[in-house]
Amino acid sequence: MTTLAPLPDAVPERPAAAVTVGVEEEYHLVDAETLALRDSAELNDAALHGRMGPQIQAEIATTQLETATAVCRTAGELRQQIVHVRTEAAAAAATAGSALLVASTHPFATWDQQRLTARPRYIELFERWGLLALQQVICGCHVHVSVPDLDTAVAVMDRARAYLPTVLAMTGSSPFHEGTDTGYDSYRTQWFARWPITGPTEPLGSGTAYLELVEGLRRAGVIEDSSSLYWDVRPSAKYPTVEFRVGDVCTEVDDVVLHAVLLRSLTRVLAAQAERGVPAPEIRPELLRAARWRAARHGLSESLFDVLQGDLVPAPVAVERLLALLRHDLQDAGEWQEASELTTRLLARGTSAQRQRAVLQRTGDLRAVAASVVLRAGSA
Repeated sequence: MTTLAPLPDAVPERPAAAVTVGVEEEYHLVDAETLALRDSAELNDAALHGRMGPQIQAEIATTQLETATAVCRTAGELRQQIVHVRTEAAAAAATAGSALLVASTHPFATWDQQRLTARPRYIELFERWGLLALQQVICGCHVHVSVPDLDTAVAVMDRARAYLPTVLAMTGSSPFHEGTDTGYDSYRTQWFARWPITGPTEPLGSGTAYLELVEGLRRAGVIEDSSSLYWDVRPSAKYPTVEFRVGDVCTEVDDVVLHAVLLRSLTRVLAAQAERGVPAPEIRPELLRAARWRAARHGLSESLFDVLQGDLVPAPVAVERLLALLRHDLQDAGEWQEASELTTRLLARGTSAQRQRAVLQRTGDLRAVAASVVLRAGSA
């Protein structure tokens, strides 16, 4: 996967808040005319060898590109960066007659229309995982938030588990898979769950416990190193960040910004809780999996399960509870108004998955669905 550029300034030993954020997005490459997956050797080779610039790289499949923003300190900087990297990636794709499909699944493509990118890491994944590595017809969004040390990253991981189902529900963009309406807002979540190194973790308690677990998984032959862990949230293997991997690719720039702003705020709030000695909540793994499943299944269209309160609540209520937790932090950061406005907008128009289904209901045409989430050069 593409990694973020190093932080421009040294991270203070004990900062009052996690202050930087960056976003990685993966996109499907499609033919600019037919909107079918485009297996472009030219684009794949250019991305693989860095000819598209440092912010665009190849992904596991030859029909994908990945982008990474620079490290950002404000929501405004992040928005500019997302628009910039999407514009650059769309322009690069256009040189080979391609466009970007900005959603986690392609509405009608099949996995056998892609090939494995010829990078040693991906070849090793195939040798380890077999068919699973060839069937990655999904894209994700990864948010990096700076933290001072590994113990803080693990403390955030342990405490974030309760809130990530709601975060996931706000990003769904993968309702279709290989031409079928799956009934899920985020079928990517279900598809990726076939790997045993995805999803939520049990509480770890310390950086030492995390390193011991990584070593155990390495000895088990499941991973080569921690960069191969695809958990919903993990410490970055290379940079001083905690990396959230729970979200689908957000079609709208507004939704990417909201996703990253909320996760940065959640990191600050949970790190502060850990600093004060507030224990991580005890949550049965079965209930956590149920909450995550409901979020992937229904998105914002039905009730979500609040694992802390132990009740089913309408999705807008779950979102309101998350924002209530973050409100003071977002106000202190000067981001409350934007976050609340973007949330209101998202709840009003629905997730990308909801809007894709509306296109299908209106047109009966999966190609029209694909067109609704395609980004062409000059339209970012």
